[in-house]
Amino acid sequence: MRSRAFPGKVYALFRPERAKNQGRRAADRFRSNGSGSDRGPRAPFALKVAAAVGLLFLHLPIALIFVYAFTTEEKTFQWPPPGLTLKWLAVTWNRPDVWEALILSVQVAAVTTILAMILGTLCAAAMSRTKFFGRESISLLVILPIALPGIITGISLRSAFNLADIPFSIWTIILGHATFCIVVVYNNAVARFRRLSGSVVEASMDLGADGLQTFRYVILPNLGTALLAGGMLAFALSFDEVIVTTFTAGQQQTLPIWMLEELVRPRQRPVTNVVAMVVVLLTFLPILAAYRLTRDVDIVAGGGK
Repeated sequence: MRSRAFPGKVYALFRPERAKNQGRRAADRFRSNGSGSDRGPRAPFALKVAAAVGLLFLHLPIALIFVYAFTTEEKTFQWPPPGLTLKWLAVTWNRPDVWEALILSVQVAAVTTILAMILGTLCAAAMSRTKFFGRESISLLVILPIALPGIITGISLRSAFNLADIPFSIWTIILGHATFCIVVVYNNAVARFRRLSGSVVEASMDLGADGLQTFRYVILPNLGTALLAGGMLAFALSFDEVIVTTFTAGQQQTLPIWMLEELVRPRQRPVTNVVAMVVVLLTFLPILAAYRLTRDVDIVAGGGK
């Protein structure tokens, strides 16, 4: 007979906070013994200079985008800018084509993320919790879309849609984005599944839990941050995708496609830079949040029991 007090019992045993606190205490003891000191040999000066040059090479173009978003020159990218102004923020706000592209991109990214989280989690559960013939081959097929060049994926999807007489619409864009966003969620979920001890699930069953209770109180708390991080990364990838969108869109224009066409046929160049600045901020924040959520991925609730 199943115990009605199961949720309180099992969550007390396997709650993530308890495991995290135990991990932090162990790390503190390790550092207090002197063997876990964060200090190491100092990097050579040449290596520091090379790292600084590499960071400048990566981030200086992004900084230029922010500068040109406030320039008074609207036809060329003149350096230094002849002046600075905030008027392009208002101009961008009042452009209906910008809003249409932005709303479409958010809709595509949101639906794609939901699909990727559902299908990626199910694939990860099947690959990590069961053994069957051809498992490694299927795992390779799951991660293959993100390894292929985007133009190959786009051409293959366009050919498949044409053969199936599927009209190009927002749904073809979503299907195209889901092919590689599933992989992002899958990689996060399968890594967490493999760190989750099978004895934790068995213990929850011994306490009288059914499958739904085990998933809710044991598995989901351990997968939560991995799924959230994978979902954020999937949203960011879908939001700024260009190549696959080019082959799977009809008359629709996502924000990256709109920006590409604006650069080809320039009209009020600073508006494009303002939109680019917004895209940088919208994609940077979820990636930063995903990084912070996955810093403690080695700590698994119940893993030491």
